[in-house]
Amino acid sequence: MNLLERITIDPNVVHGKPAIRGMRWTVEMIIDLLGSGMSSQEILEDHPELEKEDILASLKFAKMYLSGQSIQSIS
Repeated sequence: MNLLERITIDPNVVHGKPAIRGMRWTVEMIIDLLGSGMSSQEILEDHPELEKEDILASLKFAKMYLSGQSIQSIS
């Protein structure tokens, strides 16, 4: 599975922000948790509905977005 397939954009979920697998977890929230100093393992322990690949997908999405790369697989 392409990691970016885990990122969804739906105007009916979190106002259309890029989110994890249609849940209310946004890429922004994941990046914020990592930026606050939490490790991936700590995030996963605190939020069992998330998977390691969700965190990796968030990082990949953020990297591509910031570099100006086209993000084709988002729907």
